[in-house]
Amino acid sequence: MSKTIIVSNRLPVNVTKENGKLHLKGSIGGLATGLGSIYKQGNNLWIGWPGLLINQSNERINVTEILKDENMHPVFLAQEEIKNYYEGFSNETLWPIFHYFSQYSVYKEIYWESYVKVNQKFCEEVINFVEAGDTLWIHDYQLLLLPEMVRHKLPDLSIGFFLHIPFPSYEMFRLLPWRRELLNGMLGSDLVGFHTYDDMRHFLSSVSRLAGFGYSTGQVNMPDRKVIVDAFPMGIDYKKYAEAAASPQSIEREARYRTSLGDQQLVLSIDRLDYSKGLPQRLMAFEKFLHEYPEFKEKVSLVMLVVPSRDRVTKYQELKEEVDLLVGRINGQFGRINWTPIHYFYRSLPLEALSGFYRMAHVALVTPMRDGMNLVCKEFIASKLDKKGVLILSEMCGASKELSEAILINPNDINAMVQALYKALTMPEEEQIAHIEVMQKSLQRYNIHHWVNMFMERLEEIKTSQKSLATKYLDQKTIDNVSMKMEKAHKRLFFLDYDGTLIPFSDTPEKAIPDHELLKLLEDLTDDQRNQVVIISGRDRKSLEGWLGHLNLDFIGEHGVWLKERGSNWRTLTRLSGKWKTEIRSVLELYVDRTPGSFIEEKDYSLVWHHRKVETGLGELRTRELNSHLNYLSSSMNLQVLEGDMVVEIKSAQVNKGRAAHQWIEDFPSDYIIAIGDDWTDEDTFKAMPEDALTIKVGSTSSVAKYNLISPEEVRQFLRQLC
Repeated sequence: MSKTIIVSNRLPVNVTKENGKLHLKGSIGGLATGLGSIYKQGNNLWIGWPGLLINQSNERINVTEILKDENMHPVFLAQEEIKNYYEGFSNETLWPIFHYFSQYSVYKEIYWESYVKVNQKFCEEVINFVEAGDTLWIHDYQLLLLPEMVRHKLPDLSIGFFLHIPFPSYEMFRLLPWRRELLNGMLGSDLVGFHTYDDMRHFLSSVSRLAGFGYSTGQVNMPDRKVIVDAFPMGIDYKKYAEAAASPQSIEREARYRTSLGDQQLVLSIDRLDYSKGLPQRLMAFEKFLHEYPEFKEKVSLVMLVVPSRDRVTKYQELKEEVDLLVGRINGQFGRINWTPIHYFYRSLPLEALSGFYRMAHVALVTPMRDGMNLVCKEFIASKLDKKGVLILSEMCGASKELSEAILINPNDINAMVQALYKALTMPEEEQIAHIEVMQKSLQRYNIHHWVNMFMERLEEIKTSQKSLATKYLDQKTIDNVSMKMEKAHKRLFFLDYDGTLIPFSDTPEKAIPDHELLKLLEDLTDDQRNQVVIISGRDRKSLEGWLGHLNLDFIGEHGVWLKERGSNWRTLTRLSGKWKTEIRSVLELYVDRTPGSFIEEKDYSLVWHHRKVETGLGELRTRELNSHLNYLSSSMNLQVLEGDMVVEIKSAQVNKGRAAHQWIEDFPSDYIIAIGDDWTDEDTFKAMPEDALTIKVGSTSSVAKYNLISPEEVRQFLRQLC
């Protein structure tokens, strides 16, 4: 029975040691809650670090046995690995870059080496448990290399990856010395998920410009398969937080806190200690608010709960000192005997305590400088059973895309934060209720379970699609079967691509002249009156006419723009205009100027940028830049940008090979059809074929074609046998 294996840096429990005994302490985090519905079922499994340094072999055995009963398996890390892989590369190299704090990022080779080593260690543990038909779901920035590592070992495995922090822009991500390795690692997945469309967009930009893979509509075209990239905003366990807020323990906590704090409005801030959370800016905004609106003195307090995190790292120690100083300064400046402006707690609290704070707070101040999703704001909304309260939310966190009823602010704008505080504290109750109701309805629908289901269903859908694109090598047994069908057919129709299918690619288009062997092969094919052969190519009609016009062939040129039946003149399926070429040509000429060895080929209704003669690496880089540039321009011009083998072609979106091939199938009924092509443009041809047609992809990439051959030489051998 197939199973799902979840892999993350940390397990959903912490292993602790008290009085020489090992204990498990469950996590209340959103990920642990959401994925609990998966890993606790059947023989599913969660693999990760148990959170404790365990060196003794007998203790490791004990921990493994304890976790086995909970459907978990540990990956044990040595002290050096914790230091260099986790605290080092993950949190001193990746974390600052991904949160746009590049000035804090540390680039050490020893960190990178440890990161690779630990990802490999995770890979080995995964391999020990994976079986045919299983699904693997890998989580977060500590394991970016793992998908590719597992893919190398198990090419057919269904692999999903989700990043829980922001993915930075290309300009930020390119600062990493190991950027390409990290991207290739993530692209080992079948599905790469992010919280927001912006993260997805940044990732695709880096993939295109740094890893050298083209993409369209969230689909990366890898050599061996297609990888889907999509946004899946993560929710919370709404029911859990609503029920916690209604529990007697939370109500008792609220009553106790209210008694201690007195009758005043409360602004709540809950965050982990991290420079990405904007804690100093939050405090400075509250200080300025008290200066600008002195009437709120002794009537409002800020409850700031800071959860300890990475306090051994220098930057975090410095941040802690800054927060301590700010809190002390503000309380010293404004405090009274009967009023403390800021109630500051540096600790983590249990859920019932958090629920008590959520219940009593009038305003939640959630203003990170950059954040993946941020679930605190969602927990606050879910806990508002009376629907009274206001959320001030940074537009720099993922949740802002969903919670548009909140007061959205730029966390760098202190003045805007001050005004947001005033608006929140003076907002009428009926307006508060209206906003909270809208946000609660959204959070109830798009909860954590919805997030899990959406991701897993999408992954299953992608794997099914990939299987449908899997081709089978056209062996001799199949060829013999094809020959038998050919013998029985009274009318056969061939669709044959030219470059890369009948003839190898050439450095320059005009040199790809058909040799004597190919001409003789086509002549022999067309000598049989039962055969109708259509050369379906991206080539211009003049080249096709000049090279092959003397043969008894039909032609489809320029990817379906020009059509010609035997004995007829060239025609088009639809009226086209080439007016767009002037603007696009100027862009292509710019890239020719910047890329020695590249050149432009002009056809009647398309333009082609060639880079076969360009220095390796530079051509791929310019292709990525050009694709991005052209896709932006073509979106409003009804044009299509096609990326082929060392070429980028721009043509009208009204025509393609498939549409033209379909016209032939309708006009010339046949008993048996064979279609052969080598690149993405030929996929349209394959899709246009009837179910009983023989479709062949040249090369080893995935395709909707049923079979594949490796090279033009093999295509010729196959056709020779049919003759």
